[in-house]
Amino acid sequence: MTVIDETVDIRTPTGPMRSSVFRPAAGGRYPGLVLFSEIFQITGPIRRTAAVLASHGYIVVAPEIYHELEPAGTVLAYDQAGADIGNAHKVAKEMASYDADARAALDFLKSHGECTGRLGAAASASAGHLAFRAAMNRDVLATACFYATDIHKGSLGKGMNDDSLARAGDIGGELLHIWGRQDPHVPLDGRVRIHARLEEAGVKFQWIEVNGQHAFLRDEGPRYDAALANLCFRFVLELFGRRLGGGDSTGGGSANIGNH
Repeated sequence: MTVIDETVDIRTPTGPMRSSVFRPAAGGRYPGLVLFSEIFQITGPIRRTAAVLASHGYIVVAPEIYHELEPAGTVLAYDQAGADIGNAHKVAKEMASYDADARAALDFLKSHGECTGRLGAAASASAGHLAFRAAMNRDVLATACFYATDIHKGSLGKGMNDDSLARAGDIGGELLHIWGRQDPHVPLDGRVRIHARLEEAGVKFQWIEVNGQHAFLRDEGPRYDAALANLCFRFVLELFGRRLGGGDSTGGGSANIGNH
């Protein structure tokens, strides 16, 4: 199905959070997804991923995760300078602000006139960590995390001392973790630690490891693996379809997954 997108400002305790909203053009009601942006904010790959998800019958909100640190609409470049800025912001922002932003995005979806109220989250890299924390909200029924960084180290946010693993038992929905075995940011011992904690906490989760590098999902740059990305994206759609249900569209139809 075709998709429309719009820009909104969502109210948060630290000011307006510029966000992009993608939704099916056909009338109806659809589940909602929060797609957290990577450290570069809402880049082309993030927008394309949001559009693909929306085309499969979801209302997708992609918030600017550094809205209180950068002017609205800022997109950092995929270069060393952009990475340095994004990584500095990652550990300058308070964990409470990250969590409040997630709650604000979820509440935006719940109040959207075309949303069924069934909610999920998705993201990759450090934003995959944000999706992991968003899953701690009891109304989040399904969450997909691609190569989520910093969970095993507890190093997200100001002070680099997050409590994400300690709070894993707060996750009430289902998790999907997808990892690249050649990703140096989350080595084997880190993945083992996360897996063991999820088992200990009794979290319902799926765990997939593939032969891929960090950022293999991103369709810009030398690490992109289109075939692997499309394969893994099908696991994401299966999770959301099963846990959130499909959209009630008067237009019908679903799109095939292309490069995203």
